[in-house]
Amino acid sequence: MHSPAHTATLAPRTVPRATPRVAPTELRRVLSHFCSGVTIVTGRTAATDPAGGETPVGFTCQSFTSLSLDPPLVALAVARTSSTWPRIEPSGAFCVNILASGQEALCRTFAVSGADKFAGVDWAPGPATGSPVLAGSLAWADCTVDAVLPGGDHWIVIGRVGALEAAEPATDPLLFFRSGFHRPAA
Repeated sequence: MHSPAHTATLAPRTVPRATPRVAPTELRRVLSHFCSGVTIVTGRTAATDPAGGETPVGFTCQSFTSLSLDPPLVALAVARTSSTWPRIEPSGAFCVNILASGQEALCRTFAVSGADKFAGVDWAPGPATGSPVLAGSLAWADCTVDAVLPGGDHWIVIGRVGALEAAEPATDPLLFFRSGFHRPAA
């Protein structure tokens, strides 16, 4: 669930009645032709582990974009069925880790629900919020939750960037195209 403190209200819009319904499978098939990068969104839950600390959590997210330079905002779309986002959102913070081409296995690990995603994963707390920054990521943005908006079967999460960094030297990104992972061609 989303917390009321971070939810913005959208004004209703009138949709023309003649708009045809597009089947979800057709939308997915056609839009899979849009090549995108892949991210892992991480955060810390207030739920305590046996040692008494916060637990790092995360999920793979393909729907990510920069939104604004001033103020510095990013946006991501999170499925309403996500079991991880409701554990991150109450903290009011998250980190978007942009994956490098060699991180496909890590991406697949974070895409599995219920798995111990951080087992053997090297990470450090982000400087702005303490959200996990994954080692080896191409870049990362440490954010606070600015707003959570309804978007059909997803939540549109807007994050205010508090710190960010890109790997030097830069490496190739992990790409997602036509329902599969790819690396840039030479």
